[in-house]
Amino acid sequence: MAGVQAVVARSDHRFARHTHDQYGIGVIESGAQKSASGRGPVEAGPGDVITVNPGEVHDGAPIGDDGRFWRMLYFDPDVITGAVADIRQGRPGDFEFADPVLRHPPHATTMRQLFTAMTAERAGTELRRQELLLTLLAEVLRETPEPKPVPRAIRAARERIDDDPAKAVSLADLAEPAGISQFQLLRAFDKATGLTPHAYLIQRRVQLARKLIVGGAGLAEAALASGFSDQSHMTRIFTRSFGLSPHLYAVSARPPQASGGPC
Repeated sequence: MAGVQAVVARSDHRFARHTHDQYGIGVIESGAQKSASGRGPVEAGPGDVITVNPGEVHDGAPIGDDGRFWRMLYFDPDVITGAVADIRQGRPGDFEFADPVLRHPPHATTMRQLFTAMTAERAGTELRRQELLLTLLAEVLRETPEPKPVPRAIRAARERIDDDPAKAVSLADLAEPAGISQFQLLRAFDKATGLTPHAYLIQRRVQLARKLIVGGAGLAEAALASGFSDQSHMTRIFTRSFGLSPHLYAVSARPPQASGGPC
């Protein structure tokens, strides 16, 4: 399904603080993990549904020595917002997953069914995918609390980075237009986003690299175009954030090749 990425992982990897530019929802199948999320510290175990919102700063570490096994679906924002608008019958409004961990068995059952439908290659699954996505979102949907207002200076600084993550930028570049000191900008940015300006810039670059790789760019090309000093720098950050190398990610993102032989 366009705009959807499926991930299956069995890992004891400790993920550093990072963000995604997608919505994520999945199921812990075995093992357990603890994580810091934008919605507070949480733990999740077998059968728990886990969620993440675009731009949410989070990490993840296994509980115990055996790692954890999970299935995740990552959705481009327009896929989720379009489905939520349909559920709300066109009523406008922002959406985010309010709960980082959901412990209701129906959610996990629906999530597993949706994952199976999203990864099946059988003909006629599109209707089933649409049905299950709407069903799952309707199950977990609840009114999103009003977000804390972000100071105008921080919004402007963040937008400047978002507009061109590959471009070099200094604290002075971010602070001077707002008429505040560099230290004020540093403290306020960290408080508002959960990341320092440099850490935020690196996350935007790795997200840009991911998009370029999915689009078919070579690894060296993606590193240069997303602002990394070289491919090895991109590889270190990419692996730390996503738990696999850019090369393996590129291989997994390739569409399946059509089989040869007679029809």
